[in-house]
Amino acid sequence: MQQKFCISYEKELNASQYEAVVHTKGPLLVIAGAGSGKTRTLTYRVARLVEEGTPPASILLLTFTRKASQEMLNRATNLLDKRCEGVSGGTFHSFANYILRRYSRYIGFDSGFNILDRDDSEALIGIVRKEMLNTSKHSSFPRKQTLANIFGKAANKVLSISDVIQNDYIHFEDDIEMIEMIHKEYARRKILHSYLDYDDLLIRFKTLMEDNADLKDRISSAYEHIMVDEYQDTNKIQSEIVCLLTGTNKNIMVVGDDSQSIYAFRGADFKNIMEFPKLFPGTRIIALEENYRSDQPILDLTNVIIERASEKYSKILFTKRKGGAKPLLVKTSTENGQSMFIVEKINKLVQNNVPLSEIAVLFRAGYYSFDLEIELARNGIPFKKVGGFKFVESAHIKDILAHMKVIVNPKDRLSWQRILLLIDKIGPKTAYNIFGAILKENSGYSGLLTAKIQNSVSDKLEELKKLFGKIDPDAMSVYDMGKEIAEYYLPVLRQRFDDYPKREKDIEHLILIMERYNSLVEFLSDMTLEPPNAAINNTLAENSGADNCLVLSTIHSAKGLEWHTVFIIWALDGRFPSMYSINNPEELEEELRLMYVAATRAKKNLYFTYPNRFYDRSSGMVLNRPSRFLELINSNILSKHSLTTYDYEY
Repeated sequence: MQQKFCISYEKELNASQYEAVVHTKGPLLVIAGAGSGKTRTLTYRVARLVEEGTPPASILLLTFTRKASQEMLNRATNLLDKRCEGVSGGTFHSFANYILRRYSRYIGFDSGFNILDRDDSEALIGIVRKEMLNTSKHSSFPRKQTLANIFGKAANKVLSISDVIQNDYIHFEDDIEMIEMIHKEYARRKILHSYLDYDDLLIRFKTLMEDNADLKDRISSAYEHIMVDEYQDTNKIQSEIVCLLTGTNKNIMVVGDDSQSIYAFRGADFKNIMEFPKLFPGTRIIALEENYRSDQPILDLTNVIIERASEKYSKILFTKRKGGAKPLLVKTSTENGQSMFIVEKINKLVQNNVPLSEIAVLFRAGYYSFDLEIELARNGIPFKKVGGFKFVESAHIKDILAHMKVIVNPKDRLSWQRILLLIDKIGPKTAYNIFGAILKENSGYSGLLTAKIQNSVSDKLEELKKLFGKIDPDAMSVYDMGKEIAEYYLPVLRQRFDDYPKREKDIEHLILIMERYNSLVEFLSDMTLEPPNAAINNTLAENSGADNCLVLSTIHSAKGLEWHTVFIIWALDGRFPSMYSINNPEELEEELRLMYVAATRAKKNLYFTYPNRFYDRSSGMVLNRPSRFLELINSNILSKHSLTTYDYEY
């Protein structure tokens, strides 16, 4: 006799979703295209299993955030009843914590071990670093935050410390031996004090099951069905945990989209989703291709973009909705032309009753939006920025600007203080005394050159004096002053920041922006139109008080979100994809997926923009082609326009 269900699953789901929901025996891989109802599918499957009589506690739902798990179980409860609240749900880390506390004696701990959060981990690493380091021999040694990043990457990617440094921190190659010693001592201290950090939770959990066959069987047999969300974002250890958890019945369902695997820098391993059928022979693969987010012209484009991936699960996204605007690729003469085009388009959208909060500008890296931020502020368009830093809030950018501010206003005590504290062995009190001496000279910023300062302090100021001796605001352009200041500042930058290669790129970009200013006062005014404490800042705080804001976001931060209109800026070959990825096939593939993720955020309108003939200082090349991911796409799918001189009426 056929079982009767409270929920009309076949009516409420499309054919592919229904197929995934009713598949309850054996391994299942669901390739969920962007906007295809992945969460809905997981939610209905939980309800279906409970309706079929599966004990809720024997269903394990693993997600990447507690919020995602709670949302799915709440939806399932609303669909069915309170039985769904009994489903075992949580993140990989929270589940590992639960198991390790229950069986702590197996790992030589008692159940009262403490978990170190990121700040705690850095604090302990800092203590070990300070005790072990001979500062006179290691003046440029990585700071505790960077060491934590190195240790975390080694754990998540199952690499040695040496491999991580060779791959990602080559400028610390000479310090590998000492870094390895600190890592070993950090591990010893954690055991000594009964600490586990976030990475330890996964590593210890995996080891627990590998080393104790009887315990592994006991844990895996407790779960009749296992479901994993966002499987493309799992790292090597998480994938191995999934294999260990899956019992003899092999009732494992993973949901993800290989085309949206963009977190390799965090340790996510693209191969996990591609090799899942090999790990679980007999895997059934179901693709969710009906899209509920975007108009068909946008989907036509995204299908073409991702079809170029060399390794993928093929899928064609479609929607039953009719109509929609064709995506547009716009070439502008300059970066500022790109910004002005976007501002004009945003104003027209707002006039047509599209809320600012339904518009997003996406980019590969935080500094790509700096010029646009200036134009938005100039035009009174409120925005919030996600991922990266707002221009004037980055420490290294503020350092450069401080040097320029004292040229305009030598009475600017805060800027002088900032400049002077960058100099080795000058503290706040000495900086204040120097500032007073400069003011007494009554000769502007050049007062530094003649100020009466005791010799022991004056010697430390030699390089700064040389810099201000070169500066002549009456004879030099804003751009030339910026170059001189940057040349002085770069050695300071390298000493103060472990990630200085990235920050150098920010400074290069700042100097490019200076090129279009004839007045230092105007430049600095534009830089301070949106100060750090303004009501609208650079984070998506829960209660920012500024709901109707344009969103500026890195693509990584935009994953999972959607907007009426999306602009993807700097779609310039050498920038997107980046110059660094072009000769690395794996990185180039990830950049292709990054473009796909960005494009699939748009519901109604999608624009790509890039400035023509951009000089890239790091490579010495002039970049003048649109992204290789877009350049050869047929005009029937992607319209292309050139605005070599900006036309406000376009």
